[in-house]
Amino acid sequence: MPFTVAIVGRPNVGKSTLFNRLVGKRLALVDDQPGVTRDRREGEGRLGDLRFTAIDTAGLEDAGGATLEGRMRAQTERAVAESDVALFLIDARAGITPLDSHFADVLRRAETPVVLLANKCEGNTAEAGRVEAYTLGLGDPLPVSAEHGEGLNMLYDALAPFAGTGIDDEDVEDADDATAEAGPLQLAIVGRPNVGKSTLINRLVGDERLLTGPEAGITRDAIAVSWEFGGRPIRLVDTAGLRRRARVDDRVEGLAGADARRAIRFAHVAVLVLDATQPLEKQDLTIARMIAEEGRAPVIALNKWDLVTGRKEVLGAVADRIETSLAQVRGVRVVAFSALTGKGLGRLLPTVLDVDEVWNRRVGTGQLNRWLAEMEQRHPPPLVQGRRVRLRYATQAKARPPTFVLFASRPKGLPDSYVRYLVNGLRDSFDLDGVPVRVLLRKGKNPYAAD
Repeated sequence: MPFTVAIVGRPNVGKSTLFNRLVGKRLALVDDQPGVTRDRREGEGRLGDLRFTAIDTAGLEDAGGATLEGRMRAQTERAVAESDVALFLIDARAGITPLDSHFADVLRRAETPVVLLANKCEGNTAEAGRVEAYTLGLGDPLPVSAEHGEGLNMLYDALAPFAGTGIDDEDVEDADDATAEAGPLQLAIVGRPNVGKSTLINRLVGDERLLTGPEAGITRDAIAVSWEFGGRPIRLVDTAGLRRRARVDDRVEGLAGADARRAIRFAHVAVLVLDATQPLEKQDLTIARMIAEEGRAPVIALNKWDLVTGRKEVLGAVADRIETSLAQVRGVRVVAFSALTGKGLGRLLPTVLDVDEVWNRRVGTGQLNRWLAEMEQRHPPPLVQGRRVRLRYATQAKARPPTFVLFASRPKGLPDSYVRYLVNGLRDSFDLDGVPVRVLLRKGKNPYAAD
């Protein structure tokens, strides 16, 4: 079976760079600024024929209690305790710091085996720091360069004993094929900073999996959490709070925002979390439009519902504002709850699954063309240069979101108002409310025209 590897060390020693190297993707945010990583992030690591779960963790700092740094350290210590082996990174160019020595003492007392890595060992300038690492009492420091991929053969030898029976390449391919066929629902949790996105995920999975607190902007990386609801595998993705780009003057916040937007692009359903005490600010509508433009299925989540008075009026105002400001996605579902207490939260996932089913819906070509004939009879297309536009036939090109191709004699002459009439007809006839619906116009080929 695959094993679990936690990557730990003080801030800015290259943990996220090594994590990205092992998983083969730029999943974790990397920046010269220390303390970029806050939550623990998991990924499927590969090193030769070794397969394992890699966990990127926050930088170890000598802090405790209810401070942000203390909560980050608690998450890191939990990751180490739940792993089969810990990779303890030091910066060989900087040498051994008091913080390195302090946490080496902590790791020596832990039950999890530790492999010591002297990172940034490209060239000869770091040799003194690597030799100094012997004083930590954690065995031979392996010289590696996470940035340049050097020393990974020695890391392979150090990790191989933890692989157990392992799995061969054929098993991996079969598992990948099965996952592709019945993959999890990709559910992105998005919204402005400090609206309760991480608290919501922790409440759903029933575990303090993500770092939370009163401070705004705690989450930076888009953190994926695998989960299951009603037998359906779900991949929950927590994202950084999205602010207006004009207000973002920090490079790390800019990277975090880009990571959140990428999570929306790869999602199936995006839950837009709002603070019910101050719902639907301009930035909320901007995020909602982003979800719609990417073709994702949106669900509006009104969090902190326990703090709201005049609930009926608030719910009505939100629904009206969404209907007028997000006309391209008619009938968006709105769910109100409190992530802190869990009250009302039971309605969220059934709504998400229902929206996902609509997002994946397909309509037969025969049904579509009978519908098209009725729509054309009820309201014929307009005249263009004295000749009426002829609607030849329609077919569904794809689902996710439902996308239809309409072949017409003069597609460029069909006004937007008539296309909206057809889109609304599709929603009414085939129950497609709450998701983006796209109609692409194409010119029907004349069989008598010369090639």
